[in-house]
Amino acid sequence: MNLEGKLLGNRYEMIEKIGNGGMSTVYKATDKILKRNVAVKILRDEFTTDEEFIKRFEAEAQSAARLTHPNIVSIYDVGVEGNLYYIVMELIQGKTLKEIIIEERGPLPWKWSINVAIQIASALETAHRNNVIHRDIKPHNIIITEDGIAKVTDFGIAKAVSNSTITAFGTTIGSVHYFSPEHARGGFTDAKSDLYSLGVVMYEMVTGKVPFDADTPVSVALKHMQEEPEEPIEVNPNLPIAINKIIMKALQKDVTLRYQSATEMLVDLRKALKDPEGDFVEEIEYDNTARTQKINTDMYSNMPHTQKSRGKSGKKEEGKIKQFITNHKVFSIIIGLILLFIISLGGTLGILNITNPPEVEMPNVVGLSKEEAQAKIEEAKLVFEIQKEEYNKDIEEGHIISQDPIYMERFNKVKQGSTVKVIVSKGQEKVIVPNVKGKEKQEAITLIEEAKLKAEVVEDTSKTVKEGYVISQEIEPDTEAFAGDTVKIHVSTGTGIKQVTVNSVIGKLEANAKKELEDLGLKVSIAYEEDSTRDNGIVLKQSVESGKVVDEGTTVTITVNKISQMKQGTVRVNLKSLLKYVPQKDENGNEKVENAMIRIMVGNDNIYNESKPMNATDISASFSAKGNVTIKVYVDDILKGTKEINMNSTTTCVFE
Repeated sequence: MNLEGKLLGNRYEMIEKIGNGGMSTVYKATDKILKRNVAVKILRDEFTTDEEFIKRFEAEAQSAARLTHPNIVSIYDVGVEGNLYYIVMELIQGKTLKEIIIEERGPLPWKWSINVAIQIASALETAHRNNVIHRDIKPHNIIITEDGIAKVTDFGIAKAVSNSTITAFGTTIGSVHYFSPEHARGGFTDAKSDLYSLGVVMYEMVTGKVPFDADTPVSVALKHMQEEPEEPIEVNPNLPIAINKIIMKALQKDVTLRYQSATEMLVDLRKALKDPEGDFVEEIEYDNTARTQKINTDMYSNMPHTQKSRGKSGKKEEGKIKQFITNHKVFSIIIGLILLFIISLGGTLGILNITNPPEVEMPNVVGLSKEEAQAKIEEAKLVFEIQKEEYNKDIEEGHIISQDPIYMERFNKVKQGSTVKVIVSKGQEKVIVPNVKGKEKQEAITLIEEAKLKAEVVEDTSKTVKEGYVISQEIEPDTEAFAGDTVKIHVSTGTGIKQVTVNSVIGKLEANAKKELEDLGLKVSIAYEEDSTRDNGIVLKQSVESGKVVDEGTTVTITVNKISQMKQGTVRVNLKSLLKYVPQKDENGNEKVENAMIRIMVGNDNIYNESKPMNATDISASFSAKGNVTIKVYVDDILKGTKEINMNSTTTCVFE
C-alpha cells in the first residue's frame, strides 16, 4: 500500500517512503501542527490483528515515549486510523549501523566502534533505569547521523511483538543473530539480555561478521545457546586486548558472568578508549563449590496420612497434630510463615483495590492556550503543571508546545489525579545574527549558539582562507533571525590541492631533473643558458627553490646549460632593396649604375669587403660561428643593417 500524500490523524502528511523493515514501513512526513518533518512508522498488518498485541503495544509505546536521551530516537505520538497503526518519531538523517558495516566490508576502526558502543550503552542505561528493556538491539535499529551520533530506535516495541505475535523464528530472521541465549530459548529476558546483544553488535563492528551464523534462524539460535564464539581478537589481530575482553564478557551465556548493568559496561568501555591494552576487565569465575541443597524429604516420612474420618475420638487426632507440631518445629514455622504471607497479601490487595484510582481520558492540549489547557486538564480530574516556558517560532505565545504524557489518540488513558506537564510557548524570539566570517570554526559555532541560533557546517575548499576558518555565512551578519534558526557556515578545508615539497635538481642532467619534478606532480618548463665553465646539459638553476611547499601542478622552470657548437652560416644581401636604390639615366635614356664598397661583419670578423653595383641583389658570404652572433652590413662604411641570430636555431641571415 502506497501512503504517499495521505494525511494521518488529520495531522501527519506522508511525503515519501524511506524504509522497510520486518515489522513496519517508514515514511517521511510533515507534522502540520508543529511544522516539522517527522518519521512515521506504519506497523504491518500481521502485528495488528491481535487485541492482546494492541494492549501491550499501548503500554510499551507509552513507556518508550517517556525516554529522553540524546542517543534514543524520540517518540512523539502513537495512533490508529482504520486498520493502520502508526508511531510518529524523530526524523534522523543518516544510515543504519548495518548499512555502514555492509559498505565497509570488513572491520570498522576500533576507536570509532567503541565510541558508538558507548553511545548505545548510555542509551540502554537510561532505558533500564526507567524499566524499559529493548529486547531487539541490532545494527538495523541503530542509526548513525551525519554528525556521527548513534541513535537507538524501536525501544520497547520488540516486547509487544515478541509477547503477542512471534510464534516462529521466521519473523525474526534479522534479529536472531543478536539474540541472547535466554531470548533464543524463550526464557526470561532483562537488561543483561540487551547487553549480550550489544556485545554481538560490537563483535560485528570490530570483525565485520557476527559471532554465530548458519543456514537457518533455528541453527543460529542453537549456537547462541550451546557454542562458544571465536574470540574477536582471533578474527581481527589488530584489536586491542581490553576491547576483546569487554566483548567476551558481554557474550557470556551465564547471565551472572556478564556485565550486570549498562553502567558497569560503560565504565569499562570508557577505560578502553584511554587504555586499550589495559587489564581492567573483571572476569567473574563460576563457583563450582556451590551446590543447590537437596530438600530433606525425610521430615515428611512421619506425616500422618489423611484419614477418611476423624475416627472415634477427635481429641485423639488433635493430640496427634500437637505431637506432630512438637516433633516438626521447623516445618511448622515454614507453614506459619506461608499462612502469614497469604494473609498479608490478601490485605494488601484489598487496600490497593480500595485506593487504586480509576482511569480517565487524557485530553490533547497541544496548541491550546495555557488557560484552555488548564481548564481541560482539570476538568478531566488531572493535575495541570507547567514544566517550563520556551521560545518557539511555530507556536504562538501563551500556547502549549507539548505535553507529558503525550496524547496518543486511541491510547490516552491515565490514572485519575495524574500530573500532566506542559511546555508553554514564549512566542517567536528574534535575535541578531553574529558576524563569524574569518573566525575559527569552533569559535564561530560558539558565537552562533550563544546568539540562540544553530550552526550547520558546510566544508569547502579555498585557496585564500586558511583551513578550519569560516569562508562565508548564509545569513548576513547583523540581520534579525528567529531563535533556533540554523545558520549555515562554509568552513575552509584548505586548497583541496595536494601540497608537495620541491626537490633540488641543480647539477642534475636535464632528463633526470625533469622526471624527478614531474614525479612529484609538478609541471616543468625548460630554458637554456650557456656557461662554458660547467658541463653541457646540466641544470644551472631552478625557478622554485628547494624545500619550498607548493600546490601540486605548479610549474617549475629549470635552466639547462647548453654550450653552442661551431656551425656554418650564410649572409645574403639584396643591396638594391636594402638601399631602395633607383638608378639614374643618362642623356640617351640608359640607366647609369653606381658602385659602392660593401662590408659584412660577423661579430668582430670581417667576412666580406668588395665593391658591388648598388642595384646588386645576390651578394652572399659564408662564415663560421656558434651561439648568438651579431651581423652588420656597411655600404661605403655607413651602417645600413644589423641583425642577431642564434646559430642553434638558424644559420642564414638575409638583409633586404
